[in-house]
Amino acid sequence: MGVGCSFNAGIVRQNLLSDEDQVLRWRGHELYRGADSSNPSLGSVSPTRQRLTDEIQALYTCNQLEVLTIIHFNDVYNIEAGDGACGGAARFATVVKAYTDRNPLVLFSGDCLNPSILSTFTKGEHMVPILNALRVNTAVYGNHDFDFGVDNLEDIVKETQFPWLLSNVIDDFTDQMLADGIVTRLITWQNKKIGLIGLVEEEWLVTLATVDRENVTYLDYVERGQKLATELKEQGADFVIALTHMRLPNDIRLASETTAIDLILAGHDHDYSVNQVNGTYIVKSGSDFKSLSIITLRFTPHDININIKEVVIDQEVTEDEEMKMIVDRYGDVMKREMEGKLGVVEVDLDARFASIRTQETNLGNLVTDIMLSVLEADVALLNSGTFRSDRIHPAGEFKKRDLLTLLPLIDPLMVLEVTGDELYEALENGVSQYPKKEGRFPQVSGMRYGFYPSAPSGQRVDPLTVVVDGQCILPDKKYRLCTKEYIANGKDGYKVFCSCPVLVDAEEGPVLTTVVLNHFHSAGIVQGLKPCRSRHRQSLVSLSSRPSLVKSASLGQVEQARARIAPRLEGRITQMDEVGDWKEILAGHRNLFLTGSSEEVQAEWERLCRVEEESNNAEVMRNVISHNSEHPALYPRVIITDASAGEVDDETISKGSTASASMLSFSAEEEEGAWRPCTAPSEWMMWTQ
Repeated sequence: MGVGCSFNAGIVRQNLLSDEDQVLRWRGHELYRGADSSNPSLGSVSPTRQRLTDEIQALYTCNQLEVLTIIHFNDVYNIEAGDGACGGAARFATVVKAYTDRNPLVLFSGDCLNPSILSTFTKGEHMVPILNALRVNTAVYGNHDFDFGVDNLEDIVKETQFPWLLSNVIDDFTDQMLADGIVTRLITWQNKKIGLIGLVEEEWLVTLATVDRENVTYLDYVERGQKLATELKEQGADFVIALTHMRLPNDIRLASETTAIDLILAGHDHDYSVNQVNGTYIVKSGSDFKSLSIITLRFTPHDININIKEVVIDQEVTEDEEMKMIVDRYGDVMKREMEGKLGVVEVDLDARFASIRTQETNLGNLVTDIMLSVLEADVALLNSGTFRSDRIHPAGEFKKRDLLTLLPLIDPLMVLEVTGDELYEALENGVSQYPKKEGRFPQVSGMRYGFYPSAPSGQRVDPLTVVVDGQCILPDKKYRLCTKEYIANGKDGYKVFCSCPVLVDAEEGPVLTTVVLNHFHSAGIVQGLKPCRSRHRQSLVSLSSRPSLVKSASLGQVEQARARIAPRLEGRITQMDEVGDWKEILAGHRNLFLTGSSEEVQAEWERLCRVEEESNNAEVMRNVISHNSEHPALYPRVIITDASAGEVDDETISKGSTASASMLSFSAEEEEGAWRPCTAPSEWMMWTQ
């Protein structure tokens, strides 16, 4: 395909000539038409000259040929203007309206319902009048459009005045495309038949908090794209466009391995870019109403000429008054929605800086457990500075205002691959400023650790108290760590994470505030207080524990228990007793972990477990492994057998229901309000994570 491409900032308008003026301009090129009897010297014209003549004619007689204008955008979240009055839906609408006389085909490549502060209250509903006013013709789903669940997405789609595509993900519950996505679309625009398909990547599909990957069937976007595009061509399509929501390398693969797709209009990446691969353009039009693409297709007798222009939405663009009224109206909506009830918490939630920035709190347990329930990871770590309210949130109704006060920032979650060494270094950083109320102090899930407050900064954590999945961490073993983008980027002193491989990035991962909101919603569904038509919702159980619970037929029991929002302290973070020879014990454990082999670390940890198991003398246990009597002993407490979840009886499940947290880690003989060390294998309880 012969194409031309240009890139310009700002609004570039072409002044179309009248038909008569175009004919006059065209006559200047008539000599290229063919042999001229009045000028024998011209002779016959070569095929190359003939093709050039046709293209020149197309340029100067575009009103008489098929010229199609496309406006493309993707990944829009904040409808208000950003810093420096850049972007914003009102300015964006001004630019779109400037091309009205071209009858543009407006196409959108997904992601609009989340994340933003406003979407926390509207669940994306505010985007309906925005997109309708922009006269969007067709869209493809993006990953964040599923953030508030399939039911919510389907309700919003019904209110939009255009169809949404999803061509390669089948809902196993319905055998239809997920969220009732349209497979293909064939429309006539400017006398040309345009075929449209919507393709997504599997990478972000597995990160959806509200859709279980096991409940959908994914079709490879290359095979599916080629098949559907070919079918559209057979149905008479003159031009096939793939609307995609996936990373550029996947768009490149799509362009490289298909022949029937003529143009890829893509989303998911937020930077403006245009690439040509295998003769096919891949266009990504930026994000957040800050830019868009004007794509002009000129159909000549022999070819299709494609011209692409970037339009930047800056402060020089005036705001469209009609769109501004829509934007302003949702400011009032947000104020009303602040009082909306999310659910009921059965216990006080401790967000005081004096607590959450120095020790384990039930709120820290609740939120980090929710993180593990939505992303496939072994452990979750969250800096306590994330929690901003600095107060006790009392038991009772929990409102959206409470959530925004507690978690006011847009914090995308990520998954990193870390070694035991790196995880240990991160924990050392987290407790390094104790007893200062620093925001770096780590709240955790899926793991436990102990530290000595009086030890030198950077040498406080006993590595043999750091336990993941029922075993002490090993220096060179790799773990999947869920944290937020801020920490993954090395902030708050967590520089060790900067070089860690990223398994789920910030664009693919859900937003922390959203998953907490969804947790309340799912709890209401499990309790029978809220409907769920699609059967898709955010799980209350971590991804890693789900398979074993399904096999033991206890998944429903555990979810019923966790539907109660009543987190408690579980001894995940222990301040170790500084008695006896604790300094020598700590130094020995640190030296072994930092210089010994994984086998040596594992052997020493198992030896310590046997010592405590065999001893019934609390004082001996205190001196040998230095545990805090206010908490269960660290070492045996975290030895978890592979006993099936079915062996956990109803009484245990009932007792565990007081924690929405992720571990049923108490002794069956535990008395109300008191902890007791588990000193026998029969008392080792299942770690449901």
